[in-house]
Amino acid sequence: MTNSAQGDRTEPVRAQDGDGSGPSRRVVSAALVSGIVGTALGATAPSAWADEWSVPRPRRAPGGRRDRAHNDVLFVGAHPDDEAGNLSTFGQWREQHGLSTGVLTVTRGEGGGNAVGPEEGPPLGLIREDEEREAVGFAGIANVYYLDKPDFWYTLSGPLTAAIWDADDTLERIVRLIRATTPDTVVTMDPRPFNQHGGHQLSARLAIEAFFLAGDPRAFRSQITQEGYRPHRARLLLAQNYGFGSLLGPDAPKQRRTDRASGLPVFGVFSGVRSEEHGTSWAQVERDAARKYVTQGWAARPAQMPTDPEQLGSDWFTVLAANGKAVKSKVRPQNELRPVYAEFRDWTERVGLPWLANDAQPDYPEAPATTIPEVATAPVLDGVERPGEYPGPELPLVHWQGEKTGAEDVSATAKLSRHGDDLYVFVKVTDDRRGTALEESDTKRHWRTDAVEITLDPRGTADDTSTTFKTGIFPYTANGGGAAAERDGDNRQGPAATTAPGMRVVSLVSDPYQGYTIEAKIALADLPAAADPEKFTLNVLVYDSDTEDKTGQTRLAWSPFGSAQADPYVWGTATLEGYTPPADRPTEPAEPEIPKDAARSEDSPASVAQSQRTGVPLAVGPRPRG
Repeated sequence: MTNSAQGDRTEPVRAQDGDGSGPSRRVVSAALVSGIVGTALGATAPSAWADEWSVPRPRRAPGGRRDRAHNDVLFVGAHPDDEAGNLSTFGQWREQHGLSTGVLTVTRGEGGGNAVGPEEGPPLGLIREDEEREAVGFAGIANVYYLDKPDFWYTLSGPLTAAIWDADDTLERIVRLIRATTPDTVVTMDPRPFNQHGGHQLSARLAIEAFFLAGDPRAFRSQITQEGYRPHRARLLLAQNYGFGSLLGPDAPKQRRTDRASGLPVFGVFSGVRSEEHGTSWAQVERDAARKYVTQGWAARPAQMPTDPEQLGSDWFTVLAANGKAVKSKVRPQNELRPVYAEFRDWTERVGLPWLANDAQPDYPEAPATTIPEVATAPVLDGVERPGEYPGPELPLVHWQGEKTGAEDVSATAKLSRHGDDLYVFVKVTDDRRGTALEESDTKRHWRTDAVEITLDPRGTADDTSTTFKTGIFPYTANGGGAAAERDGDNRQGPAATTAPGMRVVSLVSDPYQGYTIEAKIALADLPAAADPEKFTLNVLVYDSDTEDKTGQTRLAWSPFGSAQADPYVWGTATLEGYTPPADRPTEPAEPEIPKDAARSEDSPASVAQSQRTGVPLAVGPRPRG
């Protein structure tokens, strides 16, 4: 998939309904813009923060009736657990104001890790559904709707996610669910692209579009003419905001606040409020719920939350729309945007919310640079650095994410060289404690334990990792096994033996354990395209786990910024000294192979029972005519 193809797939022309009555580009644009005209909150008045915004309102059908599918609040996220950080809020709204919440989860998280078993793909997705249903039950949430879209590997690309999810179909289903559940308030994720999962971005984008389209009778007209739904415009549209997490105590949400980038109003809901039903703080209830996501390693989180209110935080939400209309703010255009951020800016302009693109592109630090020397004799793959094998500079790997610890806990360096058409990488890691030794059949999702990751962009032009080569290398495996390698989140995925046949890895683990070395040969022929010797970019990362529960604590990187493993814009230039790729090697990256298997609602007894109870078809598909 080329970058231009990804851009084409995200154009705002929406798929037609079965009767050809889906919204045209003109109708979509008109519906979205109509959500701004006449708003009482002007572009110069972000201070128009109002207390009533912080509490949704119950909405009843004519005559005081309530449809059996109705929820006062609808949360829209990408994966099971995306709502987990707001369960204290949803629980409070239910207990204090009688408001019910429903959850729409686009995927079942099949592409994530599994800290408790070997399941992956659809079987893992069904496990994660069970975890989500149990967790949200702590907040009194009974309805969780899944769209059966595939969750693939961790990407930062909204456009790539749009292509895999079929964004037009996903939007239609979200509109249908808003019309089916008639919420007063829609809560979603942050749509901005930096340092955030592409699934989170896209679920938020589509929720924003659906918020306005659901109230327009011209949008997805067959939902009205053939399925019996009515147009429905919710009152409030909120987005999660994690920029205020350091503000603790009950007084923090009492102050008026605005989002620094967009200028939009932000309000908080304090998690330290006591739940009469649970007999403890909502912060504790939320923690109890979060620990149910055992496949994600969340059971390792501390069981007890502080009892001192001054040590507890709030859930924060940006107000995107009030009274059914968008809240305006000033627009601050950015220049010289990279493709990912230019595409996001264009989307914000297309939907009439251009202020969401304010400061969307961060101030990237200057990426590091190195030269990879050519060596006359290939290094011996034995985990030992021998004289002359790696004559180039030593690359320091510095703290990137997680717990910041001393060099005795974890520290690392890397060296590189090239012999012929092969790249050699030598990584030395000082580590005070081993992580879990995975079974050889489970050597995937390398961030769960001690591992080294090597990321390579052969052309230096990638906007996402689908056109790159990324490998995770385990220094040890279970039962005394040695090094193992896999590929994840790139142009191909799976064991290195099949996805990178020219790759070889070895490790040398100290005894008693004080760390390890990894030595790898990567055939440049295994990369998605010919390596450009002047524009070649890479990153080297170390994942450190000090526990046996398949969770990591600290991460290091040569170029540490944002999502350093998944953002090719961060990777450092590595000039390939004296290299000329074979003339017959393609310069356009190969089409990526991306897993698209998803768990299905029809295979979930809980989803089937919910559909029978609410009347909303499985996967929020079309309601039968008649």
